[in-house]
Amino acid sequence: MKHYDVIILGAGASGLMCAAQLRQNSSFSIAIIEGNNRPALKLKASGGGKCNLTNVEVDETHFLGDETLVKNALSVFPQKALLDYFKAGGLRPVIRKERYYFCPKSSDEVISILMGKASGCDLLAGDKILSIENQSPFTVTTDKGKFTAGKVVVATGGASYKELGASDIGLKIAQNYGIKTVPFSPALVGLTLQPKEFWMKELSGISFPARIHVAGKTLDEDLLFAHKGISGLVVLSASLYWHRGEIVLDFLPDFDLNTLKKEKKSISTAIPLPKRFMKAFLEAVELEDKACNRLNLQEFENLLRIRNYAMAPSGTFGFSKAEACRGGVACEEINPLTMEAYKVPNLYFIGETVDVTGELGGYNFQWAFSSAVVCSKAIRV
Repeated sequence: MKHYDVIILGAGASGLMCAAQLRQNSSFSIAIIEGNNRPALKLKASGGGKCNLTNVEVDETHFLGDETLVKNALSVFPQKALLDYFKAGGLRPVIRKERYYFCPKSSDEVISILMGKASGCDLLAGDKILSIENQSPFTVTTDKGKFTAGKVVVATGGASYKELGASDIGLKIAQNYGIKTVPFSPALVGLTLQPKEFWMKELSGISFPARIHVAGKTLDEDLLFAHKGISGLVVLSASLYWHRGEIVLDFLPDFDLNTLKKEKKSISTAIPLPKRFMKAFLEAVELEDKACNRLNLQEFENLLRIRNYAMAPSGTFGFSKAEACRGGVACEEINPLTMEAYKVPNLYFIGETVDVTGELGGYNFQWAFSSAVVCSKAIRV
């Protein structure tokens, strides 16, 4: 049974960053155990193959999870440190839509840097993790054999992207040690519709900028109508905060409808939205598509719903379509200064295995990298 100083479970973004950090100025013997035959499959596929690394604006308000835990991780390894780290490795991130940092060529650029800096670690790819037992040393059992380690880092991710090997093994490990967990549920995912909103299904393929108010949050980005319901970047981020009940859609953010009161054009022509959407919306709110200046007070109030359309989604598109997931090891079980489990010394949880989820736009990779750095610093002390 081979012994290591540190075993990292999972070769995704957080696991590789943790390994890369531990290899710097340390002589630790390290193994990375990965169930897939290759490392970083989710990272490779993310962002259309170009990996949205982080965001222009990063702070704890863009995450669902314990504020202290997130805030500490972001202070230890903030957005600037992340960008500097990868720039030092030769990566030159590009900004899209004035807010998202992407790889200029492909996600392989990030993977190559991390793998290079983690050189010297034993990468045990294609080893399915079965269990962890005992403490200091821990016994890690895979379908290929058993290993022992003084410290174990659980970076097995969440339950989205099952086709890329995602599983809930991280939660099972925590539960085996009596550590509280929160069940995984889909996040950053499209929302399905109640029958009264089925008119939106007929608009599949239409997309335009919109605003969503949900659970005290206001989110702006593109809305996409899909066969199953509503999607697009703004909906995916909104799904993070929605559990049940109403959300409010603003299909026309910052547009002053009062400017239309003297307009002689028809409503669907005067309002700068796709005409197919406007026709469907007017029918849904039972409003005739007539000249704007002919609207009476009640009709105008009805038109205002385009800025304030309340609806209750029926559910989500599910794990198969989710970019990430809520849930994981409960935040209160983890020391925010070290990412170590309070109940089990030398057992650490990082990345998506923890009950912290960011909005769409690079936040989840930022959390993965930041939490990994916090963990690695604690181990190296």
